[in-house]
Amino acid sequence: MEYDFDELIPRRGTNSVKWDEQPASDILPMWVADMDFRTAPPVVEALRRRVEHGIFGYAKVPESYYAAIIGWFSRRHGWAPERAWIHPVTGVIPALSAILRALTRPGDKVLIQTPVYNHFFISVANSGCEAAGCDLIYRDNTYTVDFEALERTASDPDVKLMLFCNPHNPAGRVWTPEELRRIGEICLRHDVFVVADEIHCELVMPGFRYTPFASLSEEFARRSVTCTSPSKAFNLAGLQVANIFAADAAIRERIEQALGRNETGEISPFAIEALTAAYNEGDEWLDALNAYLAENYRFLRDYLARELPQYTVLPLEGTYLAWIDCHAAGMDSEALAERLLTDGRLFVNPGAIYGPAGNAFIRLNIACPRKLLADGLERFKKVVIK
Repeated sequence: MEYDFDELIPRRGTNSVKWDEQPASDILPMWVADMDFRTAPPVVEALRRRVEHGIFGYAKVPESYYAAIIGWFSRRHGWAPERAWIHPVTGVIPALSAILRALTRPGDKVLIQTPVYNHFFISVANSGCEAAGCDLIYRDNTYTVDFEALERTASDPDVKLMLFCNPHNPAGRVWTPEELRRIGEICLRHDVFVVADEIHCELVMPGFRYTPFASLSEEFARRSVTCTSPSKAFNLAGLQVANIFAADAAIRERIEQALGRNETGEISPFAIEALTAAYNEGDEWLDALNAYLAENYRFLRDYLARELPQYTVLPLEGTYLAWIDCHAAGMDSEALAERLLTDGRLFVNPGAIYGPAGNAFIRLNIACPRKLLADGLERFKKVVIK
């Protein structure tokens, strides 16, 4: 089946966070992780059937929901989580907050590898904990793990937990099994519990393969929890659906108690239908999406190499979030983002929000029709060559 990812779908005025945060009609938003593509046709059809029923009361999560998750991860990633491990939640951010409240105490330290998803900092602060930042190594236009620094940071007895991004947002790395094993072994050595945010796991470029952290060993599974969602890959963020995987029963109970206290465990009937359809029938559409995103990345990379060689985009292994080195701009990322918005009418994420290590970068969302991507790059060029 052919899918038209080049279709321009008007979103302004639809209460879209991405498009209506800056309501001026001439602003092009390429910031928040939200795609400008319609979701997979089977998801749309499943939601249509549910709407036609006309009654939208409280929903009980059926066994078919769990079967869809287990089938998807078994089929796509060679990992079969057990039914008992899975707890539905309204989103990965509420999940992270509940997990932190369940597994830490105020004053504990939480290890994070920076630059990293900005909500990690928010969730850690909201839990009363302290972020223990450990910078990734930026060298030769890519990021690697600083294992020596990771070992030192994890050895601090106040570090109780590690928040881990796999694939990594915003650096675009898809961590290899070898890297994941070394991270896991360090955490086991120092009794640091791992929380793996794997929300971008379906968005992987050709030649790379996502490995679930918990799939690597029984001990890793027992000493970690994993958070996933179809929201990024199938553009379902507004339906608010995610899942926590916890292999250890005692850990699972503590998290469920925290979710109950925060009342974040009830998902909607639309969330149930959308996830089930995506995981049961969405393979072909997702493969086509990833192929289109790979072409968008190549378009971006080639444009910068040709028109702005002093600005380099890092190799994109996973996600649809390009991380662009803007040292050549001679200003910090927040100043550059403001100039792009004011002078170029281009809305991007400044790298500083992902920690000090990101201050000379911007994050650009390339999950859009190629015509919009080309427009955004022209706007970027006009501003930075002034």
